[in-house]
Amino acid sequence: MDSDRLSKAIVALVELIQCLRRPNGCPWDKKQTDSSIKIYLLEEAYEVLAAIEKSSPQEVCSELGDLLFQILFLAPLAAERTQFDFVEVVERITEKMIRRHPHVFGQKRVGSAEEVALNWTRIKKAERNSPDDTSALLESIPVDLPALLRAHRLSERASKVGFDWTSAVGIWDKVQEEFDELGSAIARDEREEVTEELGDLLFSIVNLCRHWGLNAEHLLRVANLKFLERFGKMERELKTAGTQLEEASLDQMDRTWEMVKDREGQ
Repeated sequence: MDSDRLSKAIVALVELIQCLRRPNGCPWDKKQTDSSIKIYLLEEAYEVLAAIEKSSPQEVCSELGDLLFQILFLAPLAAERTQFDFVEVVERITEKMIRRHPHVFGQKRVGSAEEVALNWTRIKKAERNSPDDTSALLESIPVDLPALLRAHRLSERASKVGFDWTSAVGIWDKVQEEFDELGSAIARDEREEVTEELGDLLFSIVNLCRHWGLNAEHLLRVANLKFLERFGKMERELKTAGTQLEEASLDQMDRTWEMVKDREGQ
């Protein structure tokens, strides 16, 4: 890594943002606040995810730059209020990562990634000055996370204190139990029960994913992308056959969908 080049690049970007915020800068940038920027921050984070899922290095590079810009934009807003600046942001995260990796930067010894995660949780609890307050760790998980991701984080955090299934087989049994309860609620045509049981089933499936070392949020994003691509292929096949999507019957769409699936399997 070229440290001199890195320093110059970061300083140049910070100075660019300062220039945009000056009285004679950009009218749009001058009026932005934390509240207005946080929306763009979230959007850019999702665009980074999309680029990663496309396996496009150039897009990932570009989107990471857009995300970094939003982060660097937020820091000067705080500096203008004399709260903190970007240097403090970098210093704090560096100190935190050193503190939370005593097995790398200290004398702590660990034998597995699981032990690292457990030690991380202990350090985090100590940082919050509430070593006996486990619920505070759960409550600290952002409520604005996508629901599947938050379910993953909640159950993952709970597992650090032993509140978890002992194996993927055990959680699979739980998924089947929730599925049966959902079936019973549907058979009784109980809307409120169906609503609750669907939520319980989703939460159990998230845990099943976690026990397999997977993340339900990522899996569903991939499934969404697959559906989108396959739906587009189906529409193009129908057009080639002389049928507009809006005019196609359900049977035509089903047959074309299966044809597209078969081709993908070749």
